[in-house]
Amino acid sequence: MTKYYAEVKAKPDFVELEKNILKFWEEDNTFEKSVHNRDGAAEFVFYDGPPFANGTPHYGHIMVSYVKDVVARFQTMGGKKVDRRLGWDCHGLPAEMAAEKQLGVSGRKQIEEFGVEKFNDFCRSDVLKYSGIWVDMFKRIGRWVDFSHDYKTMDLPFMESVINNFKQLYDKGLIYEDFRVLPYSWAAETPLSNFEVNQGYQDKTDNAITVLFKLENGMKILVWTTTPWTLPSNLMLAVGKDIDYAVMEEDGQKYILAEALLGRYKKQLENAVKVGSLKGADLIGMNYEPMFPYFKELKNKGCFKVLSGEFVSVEDGTGVVHIAPGFGQDDFDACRAYNSDFPVVCPVDEAGKFTAEVPDYEGKQVFETNEPIMQWLKSNGLLVKKEQYTHSYPFCWRTDTPLIYKAMSSWFVKVTDFRDEMVKNNQQINWVPEHIKDGRFGKWLEGARDWSISRNRFWGTPIPVWKSDNPKFPRVDVFGSVAEIKEKTGFEVANLHKPYIDNVVYPNPDDPSGQTMMRRVGDVFDCWFESGSMPYAQVHYPFENKEWFEEHFPADFIVEAMDQTRGWFYTLTVLSTALHNRPAFKNCICTGLLMAEGGQKLSKRLKNYPDPAMVLDTIGSDTLRWFLVSSPVLKGGNLAVDQEGKEIVKAARVAQIPLWNAFYFFTLYANAEGYQAKEVSSSTESLDNYILAKLKHLAAVVKNGLETYDVAVACNEIASFMEILNNWYIRRTRDRFWEGEGLAFDVLYTVLVNLSKIMAPLMPFTCEYVYKNLTGNESVHLADYPDLSSIADNAELMAEMDFLQELCSAGKFIREEKNLRNRLPLASLTVVGRSFGDEYQDIVKDELNVKEVRFDNNLTNYATKKIYLYTPLLGKVLGKDMGAVMAAYKQGQWELNADGTLNIAGKTLTNDLFEVRLEMKDGVAGQAFAENKAVVTLDTNVTDELKREGMARDFVRLVQTLRKDKNFNISDRIILSWQTADAELAAALTENEAYVAEQVLAVKVVNSCAQGTMADIDGVKICFDAEVSAQVSKGA
Repeated sequence: MTKYYAEVKAKPDFVELEKNILKFWEEDNTFEKSVHNRDGAAEFVFYDGPPFANGTPHYGHIMVSYVKDVVARFQTMGGKKVDRRLGWDCHGLPAEMAAEKQLGVSGRKQIEEFGVEKFNDFCRSDVLKYSGIWVDMFKRIGRWVDFSHDYKTMDLPFMESVINNFKQLYDKGLIYEDFRVLPYSWAAETPLSNFEVNQGYQDKTDNAITVLFKLENGMKILVWTTTPWTLPSNLMLAVGKDIDYAVMEEDGQKYILAEALLGRYKKQLENAVKVGSLKGADLIGMNYEPMFPYFKELKNKGCFKVLSGEFVSVEDGTGVVHIAPGFGQDDFDACRAYNSDFPVVCPVDEAGKFTAEVPDYEGKQVFETNEPIMQWLKSNGLLVKKEQYTHSYPFCWRTDTPLIYKAMSSWFVKVTDFRDEMVKNNQQINWVPEHIKDGRFGKWLEGARDWSISRNRFWGTPIPVWKSDNPKFPRVDVFGSVAEIKEKTGFEVANLHKPYIDNVVYPNPDDPSGQTMMRRVGDVFDCWFESGSMPYAQVHYPFENKEWFEEHFPADFIVEAMDQTRGWFYTLTVLSTALHNRPAFKNCICTGLLMAEGGQKLSKRLKNYPDPAMVLDTIGSDTLRWFLVSSPVLKGGNLAVDQEGKEIVKAARVAQIPLWNAFYFFTLYANAEGYQAKEVSSSTESLDNYILAKLKHLAAVVKNGLETYDVAVACNEIASFMEILNNWYIRRTRDRFWEGEGLAFDVLYTVLVNLSKIMAPLMPFTCEYVYKNLTGNESVHLADYPDLSSIADNAELMAEMDFLQELCSAGKFIREEKNLRNRLPLASLTVVGRSFGDEYQDIVKDELNVKEVRFDNNLTNYATKKIYLYTPLLGKVLGKDMGAVMAAYKQGQWELNADGTLNIAGKTLTNDLFEVRLEMKDGVAGQAFAENKAVVTLDTNVTDELKREGMARDFVRLVQTLRKDKNFNISDRIILSWQTADAELAAALTENEAYVAEQVLAVKVVNSCAQGTMADIDGVKICFDAEVSAQVSKGA
């Protein structure tokens, strides 16, 4: 007999299957074919956010890689051409920090001593050292991406597009240089942008101290600060002009602090008495003595006065703020508002250490000086109070060290000039989840500030600005291409990196003497500027691919994790709006975060998650893919990855194993019959037409879900279909397969072939194996998404069959509630509120193992209608009328209307404000279903005859298990022997011998068993055994 399908195992090794498929894809060039087969078709463009390749991939990378692959495969099956180009983020702090660690150098001075050229050469060689691991990971998880045409942010074409973006912004008046207080990473020796800062907040415990400053009138003023290390740089004090301040006196000394905050200093002022009050305005302009001597000479330039500060409050502290304009933006702004030429001191170097301007603490890291400064204050009688407090504080996202705020020069993008346009462009983007648009991302855009894009580092794209080295002949040149640099300077540039670009030094055309030279500013770009430039730079726009880019911008799709609303999503939006006044992308999935059990962050150090490589090698990629893409994380929620990976294993039970079980069942029986199936669109059997209609519905829902980037809804629909396919359709049609009915094979074949296509993007390995083995075709990933228009919708049939399944589920619930196993037959079932024909009655009888199905339309005989009000919602809607409605509700004074609304206390409530429930009356073994519009009840009285039939059915199950344990073929006829000492059980098996024999394929049943398997049925023992009969098996 010809077997048309592979003989597959009931329990496959999915990992081995995936490795074989990977080998096939590589040898067959299936990915390349899938792209080139769509040459000439409309293109689907998605941007692949470039990862840093100087570290290994983690679950977050794997998750978004799966989503990218799902969408790309689906769009390809939908007829689009989808180029998938891999990119690598090479510049910036991650690369430099890794290089410093390996080279044993730290900080600007040591790097310059080591040699910038050597340092950058090391960065170049080191930055892609893990790229092989990344590529292997991409391949292993089945993510199709073009490795041969990858782009790197350190390549000259990419960097040239980046400096071109800067030049365009400069020409638009959107670039400026300014001296500002910026968040500064002393460990990385570079300023950070505001969105980088938002990535690194941690809880930090600090000392908050209250100190004394002495006014020139002899009064002492209490000042509160959380940064003792900034006190040596104090230049001013700030008060609120409308705040009331108390004057307290003790032993002839007067002290000043906000009246509202006296209670916080009850102990310190216990011997003081209030002798007066002042408004903050009365204090403004007063002089005070410098606390430290380091900058006392600045008194002649207007320092050491009390000024007004809008930021001063009485929420904490003393109502007086110490001002160090070099270390706080509010401080800086207040001093410049007081005097535009106000001197700003910042005696801290690149490494966060005090300079020689503060000799007592020179060379010490500022945080290390907090304690000795507090000791000095105490010994000099200036420390009033010291307390600890814990607060959320910004940490460097790369070095995990606390930031400082430091006045320095930087180049900025004038984001505030086009902020409103960004907000408008955001409205054109389809966000998943939707609330990101006007929530997390929209709110961030509304509050966007100017973006500091320069970094005083080494390994990065250079800021393309040249300035005159002689202030007598000021000039600024900005270049946007290699060609322009050559044209204007005469230098041929082959490498834009430092130190080579810094060798481009040329005479200042504005100096007639020719002595002044133009030199490049030393900074490089923030690597986020490069990431935001990726759409243009990956195709070397505008120098190449100009027409292609402008026809395919913005991208159709991007996906990354939630934190990129402060990162890549933001920088893409800034640059696309500034350069083109368009969004950079049309659709975006913003994923939630992956967490360890208990909500902890996934940590390599803590090893609180399963190694991804182990998961792939023991569980498999399709299982992991389903676990991730079907989870709440694709709706912006968080997902816990348990340490042992048990939840990942469970994911296989939802769709992968059910698909395999159906495939295995089909091939087993089709091979036994020697039947080669074909696709069909209809059948003479209602159950066949039902599953075909459900297949068509599934294809439509999944297609819509993936088209709208709602991957979770696609997965949910597949999971529901699998339940119907295996636990309804196949189980209910099993006899037809045993009988070799060709139409049954054709229908199941149609379902499996199209199901493998529908699921292919979500389960590429398993679906490839199933599809290839069923059809003999090259690859499911070269097929089109199924067009099932030839299958009838059969909406009425689907509704009826879905109703039957819900009815049967309700009936099974009653059985479980009454502890009546399903193999125990019952006399009758009553459906209240609905009726159906004989064909469906037979299904219900079989499913629920009842002898008779009855109908009744009088719900009041079985259940009582109850109304449950949604009180939280009602309170908002009804307001003052809530009391009257609740009183009527408690008295049962309400009426349901025909349109589904509710009349109560003179109010009409819509159906979103209440719920109708059916509650069973006492003594009724029933369950409401069909949205509380119907009831099913069971006659739970078990007669002796029913009990014996149930025992026989239990015995059938035991024998079927024995057949499996003995590895009998599904078609093997057997000789069955049994023996029991229990008269009732023996009577049960004798009465139902024909039924037992038919179910287990027994050609002979013997009431004798000397030795065999011992089991228990309804509390009594039975011995039984089986052997294959010498008679010819079916199909041999």
